Amino acid sequence: MGRPRVRQAWPGCCGRAGRLPAGRGYLASHLCDPAGAELIGDGMSDPAPPSNACTGHIQDPASQRLTWNKSPKSVLVIKKMRDASLLQPFKELCTHLMENNMIVYVEKKVLEDPAIASDESFGAVKKKFCTFREDYDDISNQIDFIICLGGDGTLLYASSLFQGSVPPVMAFHLGSLGFLTPFSFENFQSQVTQVIEGNAAVVLRSRLKVRVVKELRGKKTAVHNGLGENGSQAAGLDMDVGKQTMQYQVLNEVVIDRGPSSYLSNVDVYLDGHLITTVQGDGVIVSTPTGSTAYAAAAGASMIHPNVPAIMITPICPHSLSFRPIVVPAGVELKIMLSPEARNTAWVSFDGRKRQEIRHGDSISITTSCYPLPSICVRDPVSDWFESLAQCLHWNVRKKQAHFEEEEEEEEEG
Repeated sequence: MGRPRVRQAWPGCCGRAGRLPAGRGYLASHLCDPAGAELIGDGMSDPAPPSNACTGHIQDPASQRLTWNKSPKSVLVIKKMRDASLLQPFKELCTHLMENNMIVYVEKKVLEDPAIASDESFGAVKKKFCTFREDYDDISNQIDFIICLGGDGTLLYASSLFQGSVPPVMAFHLGSLGFLTPFSFENFQSQVTQVIEGNAAVVLRSRLKVRVVKELRGKKTAVHNGLGENGSQAAGLDMDVGKQTMQYQVLNEVVIDRGPSSYLSNVDVYLDGHLITTVQGDGVIVSTPTGSTAYAAAAGASMIHPNVPAIMITPICPHSLSFRPIVVPAGVELKIMLSPEARNTAWVSFDGRKRQEIRHGDSISITTSCYPLPSICVRDPVSDWFESLAQCLHWNVRKKQAHFEEEEEEEEEG
C-alpha cells in the first residue's frame, strides 16, 4: 500500500514549501509560487528541474495529471448515509471493483444499513469488504484512492478521515448540489478504469491546518486511540501548563459565530502576530479557495479557483458598512481570539463538524496545510470549475439582450 506522491511541493505551509509523502504514484506536473519560482520536491532531496520547468510564468493548472508507478490495489468507497437511492449504485460499484481484484474499504456502519444487511444476493461481496470505524481505526496508510458516492458532503467527510496526506479522490454526483462531485455515475466502469490506468487530470485543493488551544477549566477530556475532544486527531496537552490543543485539517472553511447568544460576536483577528481587525457581527468565515463557493459565497465573498494559493476572510453580517471580504496569501498564519470586551463566548466549527465553544483565553490558529486534497477531474481543473459554476450555481445566468434590427440601426444613425 502507499500514497500517490506529488512531485511538486505545495506552496503555503507556514510560508515554506510543504511536501506530500512518497508512495505508489505521482502527479507529473510542477507548480509555481505566485512569484514564479519553481517548486519541486520528491523525498529528502530535490531532483533536477525538468525541461518544462517554470521559468518566470505560472504553470497551466490543466497540466496536472495523475500517474501511478504501480497499479493501485486498494480503494475506499464513501457513500452518503440514509439515502436509499444510493444502495444500487453502491452495490454495482463495489461489485465492479472486486471483479477487478481491488481491495475495497468501507465504513462499518455502511454495511449495517438494513437494506444492505438483508440483501442475500450481495452477501458474497459483503464478506470481502475491509471495514473501519471513524475516530477509532487508522486507515491513512492503507488506501490508494477514494471514490465518493453522494453530494459535496461526502468529499468533506473523506477529507476529515485523513489528517495527513490524502489519496486522490474521485467523486460521483449523486447528491443535491454536486459542486465538488463532477463525475456522472452512468458510465462509472470506464471512468474508474481511466483513473486506475492513470489517465486523469487532478486539481490540488488546499486545506487549512487549524490549531485550537483551550484553557483547561477543571474538565477532564476522554482520549480514545489518540483522538481527543470531538474526535479530533493530535489532541493532547500543550507545552504550556493548563492548555489543551486540538488540530484539524479543513477543506472548506472554519466558521466562528455567536452561537445561541443574542449579542454580537466580538473577536480579534491577528495576521502573523499583528492585530488586523476586530469582527463585530454574527461571526467570521476563514475559507480555502474550495470553500469560497460554499458559506463564504452566501455571505457575499468572491469565488476563487482552487488553484489559487490563498485564504479568504469573510465577515458574517458585520455591524459595519465598510467591512468587505479580503483575500490573504496562503503562507500567512491567522489567529482568532475573543476580544477582551466580548460580552459572550463564540462557537467554532470545521467544515460543519466538531462544533465547540470558544471562551476567553482560547485561541484558533489557521494557516494553509501542507497536505492538499487531490481531486480527480472529469476534464481539467479550469473546465470542471466553470462547468460547476454554471450548472450548480447558475453563475451569470440571464436572458440575452436582443440585438437591433437593421431598420432600427439605420434610424439610430439617421
